[in-house]
Amino acid sequence: MTDVLLSAGVVEYEDTGGDGPVVVLLHGVAMNGSLWRHVVGELRDDFRCIVPTLPLGAHRRPMRPDADLTVPGVARLVAEFLDALDLTDVTLVMNDWGGAQALVADGRDQRIGKLVITSCEAFDNFPPGLPGRNLYAAAKMPGGIELAFALLKLKPMRRLPMTWGWMSKRPVPNEVLDGWFQPLWTSTEIRRDLRAYVLGVPPKDELLRWAEGLRAFDRPALVVWATEDKVMPLDHGRRLAELLPQGELVEIADSYTLIPEDQPQQLSAAIRAFLLKTAGA
Repeated sequence: MTDVLLSAGVVEYEDTGGDGPVVVLLHGVAMNGSLWRHVVGELRDDFRCIVPTLPLGAHRRPMRPDADLTVPGVARLVAEFLDALDLTDVTLVMNDWGGAQALVADGRDQRIGKLVITSCEAFDNFPPGLPGRNLYAAAKMPGGIELAFALLKLKPMRRLPMTWGWMSKRPVPNEVLDGWFQPLWTSTEIRRDLRAYVLGVPPKDELLRWAEGLRAFDRPALVVWATEDKVMPLDHGRRLAELLPQGELVEIADSYTLIPEDQPQQLSAAIRAFLLKTAGA
């Protein structure tokens, strides 16, 4: 792990290095870059994989107290991250968290050569599904974030539909979840950061503007969606593929939202085939 100083604070990231095409992979709320561990393992020999840990609750270093950690604020941090590392022609991959779609609508996508959107928030599905609504309700209550994640120390609670049960069809290993939740268990500042994000969802018309903005992304784009997703509607994946001028759609069976956990080999193969097909585009 290494780190970079951005306007909101220090962001840690993993960089496999090498001179292959750059793939930047983004995770969701209360997760870190280890979400992509299996996919990176499949791609790293041929691609430079960079995996930042965004300030979405599993980050170890709190952001500045005045940092803009709203959904668009974190999206702008992604643009800052690409600028700070001077990355160009990036393939930007997102799962669960869909806020990076805002970069296209806001004209901050100059460093992005290709998009890979896998089962994530889209249109007005912010916060997404039952788990998202449950977290939003917790964030609105004093001490709610602390209580919500304290309950996740009890392993049976992790497979409830309102927590992580609908996020992956197969349980995420407990040691991985422990790593994701540890900062929220131990740091008031990390809980503050997550609360700021969860309560920072833009109004519906802004969210829909982001989706419409994808019509302007006339570069290669791949949409990969889990056919059994209970949190991110399958119809959203199909609609996104239609919105994107060069959009392609791959549907993956036997998976919920966290395709990198449920079907990492299929997802890796789809990303690899897309990148090889569009090389030089």
